[in-house]
Amino acid sequence: QVQLVESGGGLVQAGGSLRLSCAASGSIFRINAMGWYRQVPGKQRELVAHIASGGGTNYADSVKGRFTISRDNAKNTVYLQMNSLKPDDTAVYYCNAILSTRETPYGYHEVWGQGTLDTVSS
Repeated sequence: QVQLVESGGGLVQAGGSLRLSCAASGSIFRINAMGWYRQVPGKQRELVAHIASGGGTNYADSVKGRFTISRDNAKNTVYLQMNSLKPDDTAVYYCNAILSTRETPYGYHEVWGQGTLDTVSS
């Protein structure tokens, strides 16, 4: 059993910052890519930022220059530093990982966190 546990969300004023963390735990063999997505009611879940196992990153255009994704492979943890937040950034943020387990070391699975609500007030 593998799970992703997010933390760090909450309420912040426009222009402020939040830092999200997502720790993977369980019978993990290898984590490939990790990422953050977000969703607002009535809309599809969208990619916010993605980081490959080698450290390469990509971002949604709407967050470029404001958000930074990073990972600590020793801790199986991915972070999202969010600066200059806007009310439009209000959403439930989900952590995502592509990983394999010790039971199936060469079969990759997609795992999601439970989501954390981030609210940016104007």
